Amino acid sequence: MNDLSFAVPLWVWAAVSLVIAVMLAVDLIAHRDNHVIGFKEAAVWSGVWIAIGLAFGLVLLAWQGGEVSSTYYAGYLIEKALSIDNVFVFALVFSFFAVPDAYQHKVLFWGVIGALVFRLVFIFVGAELLQLFFWTAYLFGAFLIWTGYKMAVSKDEEVHPDRNIVVRLVKKIIPTDPRFHEGRFFTKINGRRVATLLFVALVAIEATDLIFAVDSVAAILAITTNTFLVWTANAFAVLGLRSLYFCLAGLLRRFAYLHYGLAVLLAFAGVKLILSETPVGKLPIPLTLGVIVVTITVSIGWSLIATRDDHADHGDHGGATPGTGSADAADTGRATSPGSAPSDRSHGTGPPRP
Repeated sequence: MNDLSFAVPLWVWAAVSLVIAVMLAVDLIAHRDNHVIGFKEAAVWSGVWIAIGLAFGLVLLAWQGGEVSSTYYAGYLIEKALSIDNVFVFALVFSFFAVPDAYQHKVLFWGVIGALVFRLVFIFVGAELLQLFFWTAYLFGAFLIWTGYKMAVSKDEEVHPDRNIVVRLVKKIIPTDPRFHEGRFFTKINGRRVATLLFVALVAIEATDLIFAVDSVAAILAITTNTFLVWTANAFAVLGLRSLYFCLAGLLRRFAYLHYGLAVLLAFAGVKLILSETPVGKLPIPLTLGVIVVTITVSIGWSLIATRDDHADHGDHGGATPGTGSADAADTGRATSPGSAPSDRSHGTGPPRP
């Protein structure tokens, strides 16, 4: 499988990894207290993360030229688009477990670290397989097309985080208490160390991240198998996932048709990957960028236009984070008000079922 190839010194890998670690540390310090993240704060942080991701593309442009930079942007855009689907399922998990708004960022922070680890492993394994065995392109391509189909037809399938096999396994292995205990993952009850409900919610998020990692890494490998570009596009897209969640959580109902656009992108990535091992070869990056931009724009625009009447009727301002009740009320395992996330929303990429 022919692809972009350029030397990436070890110090560059180390420098980029250090930048990512510093950004994670800054985000952790900025939100070290358990406070409710409002729309304005989330929008500012989202702008910061997006600006950093786009700026890295300019660094690549100056370092390696337009083709490498365009390839990175194509990967970054498709990962950013697919991350919106993560938001739907994250909202479902938080709503299901009635996780207080003030604790959600903590869960997402550690969830994103898990997502970065999963993606790093899948990137190197997937890229190596594609380089060594040409037929894996057909397998990955077929998987992406099937995933796109499932996403398009399974939007009304309910997600039950408590049925997730990983969550059930954790509950069997680790003693758990059905309370949040002031935002701690573990606590002691009668001298016995137990996991809290917040830890169970984190496990559900991590299990979801694992599924999304397979889809997203396969999709970007259809664009390039250059591990440096795949990793950086994934990392910079995922870093802004927490802020993106708090920006979009109140608007989820308005993205009624976004899953069709994401399904198209996954299917397109699958076809692109298959074609790369045929006489047609890899499709041009400008064409790939164009398909991604047009698909995202059309699906979001279609959604906003189709739901504008409902938006006006319900008076939904779209700026609130998903209301799951106060920290004090939710510490009993119950929410004082229903979450704003739609309870029947899934695109076929949610937590696996036993």
